[in-house]
Amino acid sequence: MNKAELINAIAEASGMTKVASKKALDATIKSITSSLAKGEKVSLVGFGTFSVAERAARTGINPTTKKALKIPAKKVAKFKAGADLADAVK
Repeated sequence: MNKAELINAIAEASGMTKVASKKALDATIKSITSSLAKGEKVSLVGFGTFSVAERAARTGINPTTKKALKIPAKKVAKFKAGADLADAVK
């Protein structure tokens, strides 16, 4: 499912227009993104939890040249599925 299909599904399930559904989805994504950028957790009970994790710096290998290179530390977004979501996909 892509974003357009998700907007259509939201509109159909909620009775909202596609324009309103797009605004709601965009606002949701923006809110989650801004919270993660601040380092906060976003927990949606029954669905899952979005969080930020730090990856340590490490040494990798360039597959073309086979030379070692340093991969810097960085922050990454993580998602852990909630119980209801995990049960739904079994």
